Amino acid sequence: MRTDTDLIKMAKTFGANKLQILTQIVLPANRATFINSLKVNIGLSLVGVISGEFLVSKAGLGYLIVYGGQVFKLDLVMASIIILCIVAALMYGAVILLERMFKRTKKFR
Repeated sequence: MRTDTDLIKMAKTFGANKLQILTQIVLPANRATFINSLKVNIGLSLVGVISGEFLVSKAGLGYLIVYGGQVFKLDLVMASIIILCIVAALMYGAVILLERMFKRTKKFR
């Protein structure tokens, strides 16, 4: 975290409560870290969902991939993977838009 401890001490000196310190100092100072973490964890979250569906699901993209592999339907497997790629690209694009929105404001560090 990139929060300046002197800034937090100053806010406490002026009587800021914990919520004010969080919303006015800590969150704005760490926006870049949050955005970068979102970019990395989008892919990891999809891996977790799909692997969970591989193991125990009766529906979903992971189930379709496993089922298509068992019955030798490559078109079903490839369609599921393409849908997964589109979902991942859309989610990553949403984070990029969020990052651009924050960069337009001068509070982004």
